[in-house]
Amino acid sequence: MTSVATAAASVVAVPFGAARGLECPRAGSSRLSPFHGRALSCSVGYGRIATGFSLFESQSMRGNCSSSVVKAAAQWNATGTLTSRQKSKENDELEVMEPEFYRMGYIRHFRAYGVEFKEGPMGVGVYAAKDIPTLNKARVIMEIPAELMITISQKLPWLFYPDFLPIGHPLFEIINATDPETDWDFRLACLLLLALDQDENFWQLYSDYLPGNEDSTSLLLATEEELQELHNEELAETIRVQKKRVIDAWTSNWPSDSVLKLKRLARDADQFLWAVGVAWSRKFNMSVTIGAKTQEVNMLIPYADMLNHSFQPTCSMRWRRRDRMLEVVMNAGQTIKQGDEMTLNYFDCKPNDTYMQLYGFSSAQNPWDVVKFSGNAKIHLDSFLSAFNLAGMLDELYYNVEAADVPDTFVDGAVIAAARTLPTWSDGDLPFLPSHEIKAARALQVECQQHLDQFPTTLEDDRRLYESQSEKRSPRWQAAVRYRMDRKVFLRKIIKTLDLYMQRILY
Repeated sequence: MTSVATAAASVVAVPFGAARGLECPRAGSSRLSPFHGRALSCSVGYGRIATGFSLFESQSMRGNCSSSVVKAAAQWNATGTLTSRQKSKENDELEVMEPEFYRMGYIRHFRAYGVEFKEGPMGVGVYAAKDIPTLNKARVIMEIPAELMITISQKLPWLFYPDFLPIGHPLFEIINATDPETDWDFRLACLLLLALDQDENFWQLYSDYLPGNEDSTSLLLATEEELQELHNEELAETIRVQKKRVIDAWTSNWPSDSVLKLKRLARDADQFLWAVGVAWSRKFNMSVTIGAKTQEVNMLIPYADMLNHSFQPTCSMRWRRRDRMLEVVMNAGQTIKQGDEMTLNYFDCKPNDTYMQLYGFSSAQNPWDVVKFSGNAKIHLDSFLSAFNLAGMLDELYYNVEAADVPDTFVDGAVIAAARTLPTWSDGDLPFLPSHEIKAARALQVECQQHLDQFPTTLEDDRRLYESQSEKRSPRWQAAVRYRMDRKVFLRKIIKTLDLYMQRILY
């Protein structure tokens, strides 16, 4: 263990601590297609993207909150999700990644079992290479040694692994000067930039498969015009504030008279913005045990970061203590067909604004999206849940398929979100009155329509714009337009859900 103290704090490099930085290939260095960012699989994205979902009672989501959503057919609907025909066409266009992508990891003890990395029009994903029968226990599909990662502890003293930060390097002072509570992204970005600058570092090779500045969906790199396309001033202002925070950090830590070994890591603010954006979109939080010490760390994990997002993930991750190996495992109780995509759930309980800020994607079927209602109208919670065969606590809602004579194809993640975000009341001693429920439902529909009317464009306008302009525009512009389309689709879904609720109220 090597320890370096400064006046501000101490940075410690240990045989296994953790400092995983961001992947910042030089602009234009990516070998992949121009869509590189986290989004919905079958949607926008590169590596870490989000996929459609079909969540049933038998499988709940991972994270701080759990949830289940019903099976919903993929469809375009101006949301960025694909129709079944489009999805099939995309699968036909997938190509297995070139041998070098595997070779550079295999010679460093990375292993993949029964899965393939494939590149398509929407980016890179991980797919089953063969049929996998239903398993009673989790099955390992990837093994990634700690030596390939960039890892840093979440709290002081800063612990790194692997120890590639030379003693006395100016980055020590920059990392020590960061706020321990809020600047985790700066620390990861610094370590990533250093890894990319070092000869024979694995990340120099791996960065060739990551998005460059022009290909990234990170809103930190968005122009003001692209931020305006969000049609969400609150989110746009959040991005502006964060962008200023990053630029200020670069200005103060990379002055014009910086020494060359520091200056070449981030010659301009865009390079540092890019690195921080990678940290936002590809960081994993884990609790790892090394020897007798357990610590919470932030990590950049190659290969695992190619797993796309799903609200019903097929995979999860775990730490193997004995040989410092991260395992990606296929969750038990699933039947996987050849060509099925392997996915992770990045986190639960977050609205589309959060996904858009961190990853550059959104979903009209996000079961955790929210709408702010300002009126006094409320519907009866138990009655609403019963109308759509939803069961469980609000943070664990799922579609009870066994209670339905015929599966309700209308119920999807947006209906789950509606149950959570609509104003409701519940009193076990008081019955609801259908006439009052209908009046409240109509009032809530009016509020949803008011939200839609506040947008300067309609959903149909956005669809035409996207279809005519998307190929000419940047990935960030595309993500912004898709975000506002998803918002409008969600609001329309709530209106339709309330229509069905009024029809299904039991007299």
